[in-house]
Order: sequence, then structure tokens, then C-alpha cells
Amino acid sequence: MKTKKKFLRLLNLLLALALLSGCSLPFAASPKSTPTSLPAPEVRVTSAPAADGAALMQAYLTAWQNDDYPSMYAMLTPASQQAISADDFAARYRNTMNALTLKQLSYEILSQTTDPAAAQVNFRVTYTTNLFGELQREMSARLEKHASAWTLNWNESLVLPELSGGNSLTIDYQTPARGIILDRTGQPLVTQTDAYALGLVPTNIVAEQEDTLVGELSRLLNISPSQAIALYNDRRDVYWYLPIGEATAEAVNQRWNLLSSLGGLVLTPYTSRFYYQNGIAPQTVGYVSPIPKEEEDLYARAGYSRDARVGRAGLEQWAEQYLAGRAGGTLYLSKTDGTLTQQASTASQPAANLQLTLDKTLQIQAQEAIAGFRGSIVVIERDTGRVLAMVSSPQYDPNLFEPQNQNSADGIGELFNNPNQPLVNRATQGQYPLGSVFKVITYVAALESGTYTPDLKLQCGYDWTELPDKVRHDWTWEHFQQELAATGEGKTRPSGELTLSEGLMRSCNPWFWHIGLDLYRQGRVNAIADMARAFGLGQPTGLAQIPEGTGQILNPAGEVEAVNQAIGQGDVLVTPLQVADFMAAIGNGGTLYRPQLVEKIIAADGTETTLFKPEARGTLPIKPENLEALRKAMWEVVHNPRGTAVHRFRNINVPIYGKTGTAESGSGLPHAWFAGYTDAQIEGFPDIAIAVIVENEGEGSDYGAPIFKRVVEDYFFGSPRSLYWWEANIGITRTPTPLGFEGTLTAQPQP
Repeated sequence: MKTKKKFLRLLNLLLALALLSGCSLPFAASPKSTPTSLPAPEVRVTSAPAADGAALMQAYLTAWQNDDYPSMYAMLTPASQQAISADDFAARYRNTMNALTLKQLSYEILSQTTDPAAAQVNFRVTYTTNLFGELQREMSARLEKHASAWTLNWNESLVLPELSGGNSLTIDYQTPARGIILDRTGQPLVTQTDAYALGLVPTNIVAEQEDTLVGELSRLLNISPSQAIALYNDRRDVYWYLPIGEATAEAVNQRWNLLSSLGGLVLTPYTSRFYYQNGIAPQTVGYVSPIPKEEEDLYARAGYSRDARVGRAGLEQWAEQYLAGRAGGTLYLSKTDGTLTQQASTASQPAANLQLTLDKTLQIQAQEAIAGFRGSIVVIERDTGRVLAMVSSPQYDPNLFEPQNQNSADGIGELFNNPNQPLVNRATQGQYPLGSVFKVITYVAALESGTYTPDLKLQCGYDWTELPDKVRHDWTWEHFQQELAATGEGKTRPSGELTLSEGLMRSCNPWFWHIGLDLYRQGRVNAIADMARAFGLGQPTGLAQIPEGTGQILNPAGEVEAVNQAIGQGDVLVTPLQVADFMAAIGNGGTLYRPQLVEKIIAADGTETTLFKPEARGTLPIKPENLEALRKAMWEVVHNPRGTAVHRFRNINVPIYGKTGTAESGSGLPHAWFAGYTDAQIEGFPDIAIAVIVENEGEGSDYGAPIFKRVVEDYFFGSPRSLYWWEANIGITRTPTPLGFEGTLTAQPQP
């Protein structure tokens, strides 16, 4: 019994000791729990830091991939952070990656060794660069544990091994000349050349030389003498430099002896991107300028030198990849002792040239046709969609964006402070109510509904009262009131009974208000809006090279909205490009083309690498007989004695189809529209569609129609054949406002 009790006491003691020591009983252990498994707690202590160290290094390298330098800096040891500031740390990485022209960075962890307080991680970095191909470097990083967290003991070799000791990278760039922008015939619109900034000190002008000075400015700037005088005439008492414009060195040098002798004329040479005639289609072509400071890293990575000029707007920006070519250069390691060691090198690639669909001569003429007004002209080749002219007025001088140009500083300030916003491309980004030009869409919607015919008649009086909210007045009533107030006698009479086609010819508001309301009440609520969208409104035209507005076509929310929409008012917004595009479709039989601005990309060796071709994007949903009825009505607008534009198109031997529009703008005078197309069918002169808008000037037939006619004359005859009613001579204004109430409002109905 005693022996048994002693054994039990011994067993309890052993159990207690086993529990206190955390060990298994020797006799109870299986072979799998022998001392070979006892070091497990020690493995947990040593392996955990290794995993954390690798995780830190992976986080650091991932942050590097994302240029997240603040996160990288936060992972450094306290001693490393004392040795370099956060800004200098970021600059060291940023400058090196820029010098490498880094496109992408990737990494691979190769190995790691760890102990409780330190670790070493070996890794490989692959620098994929834009100029120098792919570079690889293997590096080793030391990690230290501080306050239970792993940190990186940083030095410059972790950016690139060669940078150890304060070395740096530099590039000697070889930048190719920027490509030329040509018109459709190969004439340059933009090139790289030597130029002169032209300026005047008006008080130094010698009276006896002024006629010669005006003549020379007129020649250099390709403007009329009266326009040249206007550049300084109202500032003759200015004692300081007055910017005038720019001219090529070739043009100046041809007459250098004479020009250099003219008192008051200042000629300052510079070399740069040169935009002929102070900007041909500037809002479309765009401009180049120095790289903005906030984008220097982006362009450096792409292989640009810090002093490069880059496309910042228009086609210059869109075609950057073609026009810039590719810079070449040599990458050097710049050592602290002043020596340079070549690291890599690449040859430059020449730029390509850009050939447009724009016609240089017509573009310049169209710019002159609308000069002095705010507005736009778009001219499209009717049967292809090629854009021959795209004018936004006022225009601006893209040469001003070159800092070497003496005229730049003052000119840029005036440009950005100009309330008329010349930098906006009104042709593609200007969004306007369309007014009565929209009636061609309402006309088609009515015919396609099946409840209207071209010969259906309606009384077109002064007033329209089908909606109870208010009395709406036709333009004839408005004009009658204006005449009455001005002369005491109103002469304009209502148009009387009109067929639907005559309603379009006379632009009778009651006819189209009636259609809008009637279709809405029939349950065809969105008939007009859907037709407008089918004409390409309310959406981009697909012109890919420059920004464009979408305009706005909403489904009417009620009868008032339907009535307003029917005459192109209310919520209707369009761009001039959209209007020219659908006018071309009416003229060519119903095909909506994607407007085309670029004809081809031409490599430096003359190879045409990319060709752009006309592209149909839709078909107008119009039955052939309805399209023919529309075209006849648009012919009557221009040729019938009662047409709203007939008096503006006398004595022009070109078949023109069009529509006047006077769009209430919400402030000031209405916008004046005229849009249409030609059907001359003359070999060598493809027919064209044109949209003209003149902002806040009044009647469409007073301003839109004359400018439309001027463009047609320029295109088919090479120069204007008639004066504007406001001109004394071509380009010389007679009066600033219309004489009386000419235009749509004065067209009298026949008895």
C-alpha cells in the first residue's frame, strides 16, 4: 500500500512539473513530438520578421511604381530621414526617373535574410524607358527594426546603383524639327522657321514715311492698308512698343534695307513655330507652347527636353505624336568629379507632316468675310464631309504663345482678358439656339408623320392663339410694330394663306407652332426631337481631332416646350458644325458624313503613312418625295420673290438652297443664321454646304445671308463679286448698323 502511495505522489509531482515546464511527458511522447519539434517557438520568433521585412520592401517598391514618394519616405529609418529631407528624396527619384524617360517600372524580390533586428532584401528592378529601351539593375536593401516596425536604411544606390556618392543622370537631347501642317493643296499653314516680331513706337513714325510704312505692314501681314492703319491709329501718342504682328524672316529680309529705315518700326528676330498670317484657322489648328511646369515630369518621362514646345490645343495637340517625331539623345552619368560617362544612346526620329482638308485660300477669305463680328462659318464639301473652312471669330494669333516672340508678353495678357473669348472654337464648341433654320427639321417631321403634305394650307397671320397661355406674334407683326414706332407707319403685312412649303419659304412662325402643338397632341410627343436627333443634333458629329460640343435636343415636357422646339427655340442648342453637316446631307441625298479635317499623315521621306477617307455615319430618315419637297422649299427661300433671303442673293449665278434663321439669344440682339448648300455641279468645284452664325447682330437675312453669299463667291469665283450692304468697299465698313429694317422682316407678301 505504501509503495502504491509513493508511486502516486511521484506521478503527481511529474505531472505538475510537466505542466509548469510546458513539456510533454517523456513516456507519453510519440516519435512526432520528440525534441526535433521543440524549436518551433524559436522559428516563430525568427520567421515573422522575415515576412514583415519582405512585405515592407514590396510596399516600398510598389509605391515607387506609383511615384508615391511620400509613402516611400515614410518607410525610411530615422537616420535616413535625418540625412535627406522628404523634398530632396522625392526630387532625387523624380529627376532620375525623368532622365531615364521612365515608361514603366517593375521589380522582382530575389532573396532575403533576416534576424530579429535586421534584414537584407535583394531585388531586381527593370526600368522600361521611352528613349533607351529596357535597363535592369540588381540591388540590395538593408532593413532595420525600430519600435517594432521595419524601416529601410536608404542610400542613393537604391535609386540606381550608379548614383552612389552623389552622381546624377543627364541627357543630351537631339530634338527633330516639328512637322509642318499643310492645307489640302500642300500650302503651309504652320512651319518651323526664322521670324520677326513686328512692333511700332507710334511717336517715332515719320510723317513722310507713313504711306510707305502702311504699305509694308499691309504686305507683311497680308491685310488691307486701312486695317494696317487701324492697328495703331488710335494710339499715335504711345511712346512705347506696340505689338503689331509677325512675319517670316524671308519676307522681311527681301526688303530689309527699306524696312530697317522706317521710323517707328521695330523688327525683333526669333526662331520658332510660325503660324502664317497671324493664324489661319487658329482655333482649329491650335498652337504650341512651352511645357507647363506642373506637367514637366509627364513630358520628361515621354522623352521631351525641358525647353521643348508641345501642342496645347487643336490639331497641334491631337497630332502631337506625329508632329513631334521622337527625340533622341545620349544618357550620361555625371560624376561628382565633373566627368561624364555614357550610359545609353538613341537616335532621334524625324517628325511627320500633317495635311488637312482645309483650303488655305478659302479659309483666309472666310475669316475676312466674318471679320469684325463674333460668330462662325463652317464650309463642308457637300458629298464627302471634308471640312474646307472652319472659322471662329474673333480669331487670335498663335504666334503669341512663343515666349521668344517680342510680342508675346503683352499679347497673351490681352488674349486671355478678351471678353469675346477668341480661344473658344465657336464652330465646334459654340452652342446656340438654331431659330428658324430648325424649321427644316420640323417640316420633315410633319411630312414623315403622314398627316401633313407640302400643299396643305394654313392662314399665317400676325397672331397665333392655339395655346391659351399667351398670344404669340409672327415676325411680320413684330416688324410692323418696329416700322410704326420708327416712322409712324407700318407697312409689313401678314403672309396670308400659305402651303406648308410656302410656310418654310416665308419662315411663318404660326405654321410651325401649329405643327409642334398638333404633333404633340396627336401623341407624337417626341416626333420633332427624334427627327432632330436623326439629323445629327444633340450629339457629337464624330469629328475626332478637336473638341466639340454635343448641343441639346430634349423631349418636350409639355405643349409650350413642343411649340418652342418647333421653331428652334426653347432648349434647342446646336453647333455650327452640326448645322453644316446636316445641310450637306440634305443636299447630297440624305447621307450624314463624319466631318473630316485631316487628309493624310506624311512621313519625313514623303510616304503617306495614314490616309483618312470620307465616312458615312448615318442616313436622314426621309422619304425621297419628302426630301425633294424640302429641297424645293429651300430653293424658294433664296429665289422666290417672297422668299426671306431673295434680296440678298440677287446677281449670283450659283444654285443655292438655304434657310434664314433669327434666334433669340436670351440677351441682346438675336443671333443671325443662314445655312444651306450649293448645287452648281461644276467640275473642279465640288458643291459645298455652309453654316453661318453671327452673334447678337439681328436678322439672319441681314447678316447671315450676305456672309453666306460672300463665301460662295469666294469659293466659286475666287473673290467677292458684291459688297455687303454695310460696306463702302470690300473690307471697309460704311455703317456699323443696318440701314432701316432690311432683311427677312421687310420681305413683303405679293398681293
